[in-house]
Amino acid sequence: MKRKLLQSILLLFLVQTLVMGQSETYTIEIAKFSSDKYQEFAPVFYRNGIVYCSDQTHGFFIKYLTSDNKGLLKINYVEKADQANWKRPKLLSKDLRTRFNDGPASFSRNGDTIYYSRNLKVDGSVKENSNPRNKLGVFHSVSEDGKWVKTRDLRFNNEYYNITTPYVSPDGKRLFFASDNPAGFGGSDLYVSHWKDDYWEDPVNMGPEINTPGNESYPFVNSEGALFFSSDGHPGLGGKDIYYTKFSGTKWLSPVRLDAPVNSEYDDFGLIADSVMSEGYFTSRRAGSLDIYHYKTNINQIFYCEQYRENQYCFKFSDEGIIPADERFMQYVWTFGDGGKATGQSVEHCFKGPGTYSVRMDIVEKSTGRVLFSKLEYTLDLKDIEQPVISTIPSAMIGESVSFNGLTSNFTESGILGYTWYFGDNERTTGEKVNHIFPEKGDYDVKLGLFVRNNRTGVIRETCVSKPIKIFSDKSEKMAYDSRSVKPAPIPDIFAYDHAFISDLYSSENGFNQDMVFHVEVMNSKTRLAPDNSLFRSIPAKYALKEVFLPKEKTYSYIIAEEMSLVAAYPACGEISDLGYKNARIRTYLLEDAAAKELNNLKKIFGVSADSFFRKNDFNLASAGTQMLDLILGFMAKYPAINLEVVTHTDNFGSAQANQLLSQKRAEAMVNYLVINGVSPLRLKAKGYGGTKPVAPNTLEADRKLNRRVDFIIVKE
Repeated sequence: MKRKLLQSILLLFLVQTLVMGQSETYTIEIAKFSSDKYQEFAPVFYRNGIVYCSDQTHGFFIKYLTSDNKGLLKINYVEKADQANWKRPKLLSKDLRTRFNDGPASFSRNGDTIYYSRNLKVDGSVKENSNPRNKLGVFHSVSEDGKWVKTRDLRFNNEYYNITTPYVSPDGKRLFFASDNPAGFGGSDLYVSHWKDDYWEDPVNMGPEINTPGNESYPFVNSEGALFFSSDGHPGLGGKDIYYTKFSGTKWLSPVRLDAPVNSEYDDFGLIADSVMSEGYFTSRRAGSLDIYHYKTNINQIFYCEQYRENQYCFKFSDEGIIPADERFMQYVWTFGDGGKATGQSVEHCFKGPGTYSVRMDIVEKSTGRVLFSKLEYTLDLKDIEQPVISTIPSAMIGESVSFNGLTSNFTESGILGYTWYFGDNERTTGEKVNHIFPEKGDYDVKLGLFVRNNRTGVIRETCVSKPIKIFSDKSEKMAYDSRSVKPAPIPDIFAYDHAFISDLYSSENGFNQDMVFHVEVMNSKTRLAPDNSLFRSIPAKYALKEVFLPKEKTYSYIIAEEMSLVAAYPACGEISDLGYKNARIRTYLLEDAAAKELNNLKKIFGVSADSFFRKNDFNLASAGTQMLDLILGFMAKYPAINLEVVTHTDNFGSAQANQLLSQKRAEAMVNYLVINGVSPLRLKAKGYGGTKPVAPNTLEADRKLNRRVDFIIVKE
């Protein structure tokens, strides 16, 4: 009777297939090892065969019963004899058999550990343990010398609610199961426990995307980590239906019901699939009792599809501007590693395609083009999006044969196993290159689904994109559509694009803080150089050469100036470059010495303007000058081991001799104030440079004011 009913069902689907003009998604038949006499359900792959449950008894959590209530639930095993035939089913193992319910089961990838459901209490008589507190729980055993031993229960089994239908993920890191825990969403919910070190963590309810007030159970996880499960709470065809979901981002996607004839108006559950979903098994009550069915996939069902994304090769590049440049004399120059250049603080650049590029932004002297300061540098690995690619035209006419090509689909580390096309008009087909005729005008979303296998891990996953096509009945409408102006997509920032990978990033502005100063570096060397080295012979006497060791680079940096801003360091860098030091540049330096940091902070807070410290064209201290020097007194007392050079500068307005004299007297006035107030003269040195060391041009008063400055330099004897 059961076989005849199934034949009627298959005939019905065959008629529907002929009417639709295309094959159904799946073809099904009762598994050859499934009997007429017993009820079989919950198949899982094991070794060279199938493990399943048979003859479940009355009165427990899952109430599937034979008509005469005979037998208890046992774990059976059927092995393949050859490609088409099966051996006689048998009990999987006497070691796992109890007087109560055993199964369903799941196995670790190598088959040496079984996770299965059974009653919590199995010792003693059936009568003694037949009570509502003897719930179902999950146990595990290991295989040793052909026997299942070391049976243990999971620590979160509970006598107040059932835990059953376990399934361990192929990677062994997650254990899924169903439970009627009253804290859930209702009925039975799906839970997951994660393997941590050497134990299973507390299970977590899989949430409202999966669980409903109805019943969810029978999880199965494929090699990709996607989940199949059964539910009578999600919208379905009737009874329990089988659904598919996968984890994306931070949550499980909304479940998708499998197509008929796998699902029906009857209970359908417990599906398993091979790695590419080409065939598998599931349980159904459609023939009046529980049986295991074998299914084959005629055309892959597309579960989730993303909108096709165009690869981006044009990007915005910008500098934060924390370290300003004087754009009268300097400019921002970008180089992109493909021969392209651009100038400006914010620019746009288009690459020809994917590749690895060296991107940098320098501050360059306008008049000479020489690099003064390196602001930003990194390696850019620009990749095409790994996705199916639908190559086709954007519009067509009714009745026109439209070509679709998926051969340019991009998966650099994976091989494509199969192509499935959905045309949005209930028509489907397979193949790398296909043609399709749309019989009616309208907007269609064409979908291309692929199965791809990772070349390194062997993991197979499904992926899909959709792309719109517009079908017209009027040629003039099509011409107007094709000639319309399309607004270009916005150009993304390079750091915001998810397929631009930045590495080896150097930014002078990352971590920039008040303890940063700017060094004018003449040169650097892997080996230490003596101060009288001939390489330094051309350095003017007004500059005091200083050696700084850079531990990260393991080099010695030789500098002639230390300034508080990039702009202030520019004139010295330009001058020393003109004297033949072509590798001279400006670079940031993080002060580490406590005294140097404190002194630098004082200068930044109170300023270094000589106009504030002295009366105009005079060397008599103003009140602001004495206030600053009082702070220097405290600084010298705090650090008794340091010596200080007190320096003043002027602009170049007037004679050089007069400016030199004024600056020297001002420096001496400041030193005298410190000496009078208790600082040893042996710790102080006065130096006036006049207008010989400007930090800005002298063309405008605003610039000349910057040149009229004071400085305090720590001297190490």
